[in-house]
Amino acid sequence: MPKITVCVPTFNRVHLLPYAIDSVLNQSEQDFELIVCDDGSSDRTPELMSHYTDHRIKYIRHLQNIGKSNNMRSGFDAANGEYFIKFDDDDRLTPDFLASTAAILTQDSSIDFVGTDHWIIDIDNVRDEVKTQENSHRWGRKTLPAGVVDNLLEVVFIQQSFQVGATLFRRKTLQELGYMQPNLQNCEDNDLFVRLALAGKKGYYLPELLMEYRSHAEQQGINRAIPYLYDKMRYLESYKFESEKIETIRKNRLTETQLLLGLRLIEKGETQKGRELVLAGQSFSTAKAWTGLGLSLLPVRLRGKAFNALRQVRG
Repeated sequence: MPKITVCVPTFNRVHLLPYAIDSVLNQSEQDFELIVCDDGSSDRTPELMSHYTDHRIKYIRHLQNIGKSNNMRSGFDAANGEYFIKFDDDDRLTPDFLASTAAILTQDSSIDFVGTDHWIIDIDNVRDEVKTQENSHRWGRKTLPAGVVDNLLEVVFIQQSFQVGATLFRRKTLQELGYMQPNLQNCEDNDLFVRLALAGKKGYYLPELLMEYRSHAEQQGINRAIPYLYDKMRYLESYKFESEKIETIRKNRLTETQLLLGLRLIEKGETQKGRELVLAGQSFSTAKAWTGLGLSLLPVRLRGKAFNALRQVRG
């Protein structure tokens, strides 16, 4: 049995996947298995994977696209390691990620997962110091002390400090929770951390930049934003917290998500559903809501230009 299972779910990223795989093969900790689960890629991914001869690499290919979380679950179900990490096919681990995080889990059996900070890199694998520092500050990692996290629910829900791709888990802990929710294509990582916190699991923060998160153009655009916002709304609607503070934040984020999704739907031409969601989320920003409702009166062909003009004015 390998000490660690590394899972890399992939879909049509043959140009970036080799960087992810090489980052695993170049780890200082070599007691691992690497599972690449392919969600029905139509590019040269199968050809690429046929070139790897390392016996530690397993390739799971789905002939049809089964969806992001289901693909991830297929990799988790095939795992044999005591510890488990999943990171995306456009990201990379630094050479000491596995050794540094696994050492903490080995030293203290009560710790369920270890999360780290991470670099921001561009499409050419260049680290961006400024964006990295901004990202660490934005998600509360700059002020998060090293060690076991005391207020885990606040850290993972309010601050959202932990990132799944930069976290090593004890596999049996994930088995207890059922890992990722099926058929949830976005916010599945946020949902997992909330369930871990609600289950009383123990998280540890290691304030070192041990993973590289890639920021690139493929992550942008309205066609990605709408499914993301639908899943975020579903995720936020699935909880009701005992803490008044956290519950207030949940409700506020839900109304914001309803408003943003409604605006996106109006922009795309799904006018009726868009208006309904804008009205449901108008308490977050009355000005944005009424602006969106006003733009919904325009012909659909003009809305994209109008929304883009407003975005440019907003800066």
